[in-house]
Amino acid sequence: MPLLPEEPQIHESAQGPVATPASSRVAPTPRPVPGPRPAAPVRPGRPGPPRPAPPAQRAPRDVAPAKPSPSGPAVPAAPAAGPQIQLIPASAEGALDAAEEALDLLLDSGRAPGDVLVLTTGARHPWAEHELSFGEASYWAQQDAGDDVFYADGAMAARAATRPVVIVAVNGDDADAAATALPVAHTRAGTLLIVCGDPQRINAVLGAGV
Repeated sequence: MPLLPEEPQIHESAQGPVATPASSRVAPTPRPVPGPRPAAPVRPGRPGPPRPAPPAQRAPRDVAPAKPSPSGPAVPAAPAAGPQIQLIPASAEGALDAAEEALDLLLDSGRAPGDVLVLTTGARHPWAEHELSFGEASYWAQQDAGDDVFYADGAMAARAATRPVVIVAVNGDDADAAATALPVAHTRAGTLLIVCGDPQRINAVLGAGV
């Protein structure tokens, strides 16, 4: 038998994406871009009573000048305070011992020896008797040095120099000697006057002479 030519076979290929013509594509719709929000509407204020107007400033009044007070007589200044007075009761025989005890207490409390003057209205202190035996010049020179306790007779009180503390021993029966020595001792004491003796006699003298 004669051979017939074979017809070419057509094989189906895998289907791919079908191309769509450009004219048939639909353009995507653009999304709206967010923008600034509109401002909130202004709310009308609440009605209320009107505020009172500030008070008008007053013009300052003229201040009347102060009238000077009539000048009067000048007031005298108060007298300077004197020394503190301390009274130690003692008999005429024990007044010198009481003065020595008062001196020891002062020195033990820290008072410098050169700050103290001791006066006697009767018999002289043994130290004064001893120093006067070398002459008055050397005796008074020790007072001028001012580095130790100085003892003097009440009759010499006017010549004694001023010291912060003065101790007076009323160790005699002579009332006139005490009346002379105590007022002078008061003027020689800077801050403290210690008097050892009969309280009645001392108060009578200081009350009349100071």
